Amino acid sequence: MPELVVQLTRAGFLALLWLFVLAALRVVRSDLYAASGLKVDIPHFRKKPQPQKAGGGKSPGKLVVTHGALAGTRIALDGRPILIGRADDSTLVLDDDYASTRHARLSLRGTDWYVEDLGSTNGTYLDRAKVTAPLRVPLGVPIRIGKTVIELRP
Repeated sequence: MPELVVQLTRAGFLALLWLFVLAALRVVRSDLYAASGLKVDIPHFRKKPQPQKAGGGKSPGKLVVTHGALAGTRIALDGRPILIGRADDSTLVLDDDYASTRHARLSLRGTDWYVEDLGSTNGTYLDRAKVTAPLRVPLGVPIRIGKTVIELRP
């Protein structure tokens, strides 16, 4: 009789181990699909950019977080590059599961601001286009990094 109890206990632990492994694989799978954007519902936040006057257009004066955990945060633009990511030394520190440690950089080139993806896992999007090279950022056009959306404002 004790031999039967030992065998049943071993079979029970083996079944629990397989249930744990399957549950862990399910979580990893759901994280991968969410990170790829297949199941993530993106809010409608598109605004039409203000047309700029020739020669007398407004220049950006601040960076504003419009959606995400840091909504309402404002950073003054003083000409220095703005590093965005999860790293503690970033200018805009994101607490976002879909943001990389060093995700993106906004930098001033001449009179225009450019966004550049720094090799992030989930990408950086200007309006709805994925950033693959430095792109000029017009006023009011959303930049999406994970669940966070930022804009340049006058």
